[in-house]
Amino acid sequence: MSRKEKEMKQTLLIVCMILAIAVSGAAQQKPPAKSVSPPPQTATAPPQTATPQKDALPKVPDDFVIGLEDILSVNVWKEPDHSVAQAVVRPDGMITLPMIGDIKADGLTPKQLEEAITTKLEEVLTAPAVTVTVLRIESLKVTIVGNVGKPGVYPLTAPMTVLELIAKAGGLIPDLAHGKSIKIIRKKEGRVRFFNYDEVIHGRTLSMNILLDSGDMVIVP
Repeated sequence: MSRKEKEMKQTLLIVCMILAIAVSGAAQQKPPAKSVSPPPQTATAPPQTATPQKDALPKVPDDFVIGLEDILSVNVWKEPDHSVAQAVVRPDGMITLPMIGDIKADGLTPKQLEEAITTKLEEVLTAPAVTVTVLRIESLKVTIVGNVGKPGVYPLTAPMTVLELIAKAGGLIPDLAHGKSIKIIRKKEGRVRFFNYDEVIHGRTLSMNILLDSGDMVIVP
């Protein structure tokens, strides 16, 4: 091999080594490929099924007296044929039960009515266990008419003053209602009371803000 050929071979070898070093360096500088993580899965809440809400039973004190139009439930334990899911107190004060017929409910407490029904059922059943539940109170009502936001009939299931009834009825209509000349017609006493809205809301003559009785009518001129 001639000297010239040796020089060319050495030159070629050096070039190959330089290329190899360059490729190796580029490979080391190349950033590692990022691993793509799948997007986090969001838990999908199962669709909620609407649960029908039952009407809340009224809070009835022990001395509550059943009145006309009240709605009762009469349950005789283990005797569905003698039970009634809903019984309305009729204008004659009676309710009708299977196997018994008509029985007076108006003017009795639920406990007294239970005893009366039990006495009747003892003629056909052995040791009947009777429960009377007041489902809805319709006998206790007050009425407000005239220049208020929502005139109408309101249930009187809890103690309520004249001012509270006016608030429930949406308040007085501005520029129309005469708050100084409000009348309360009390049917039980057969008399008329007067109510001065301006006096009461300013803390004067608070004795006018009486508790309402069932059957009262408030007139806002």
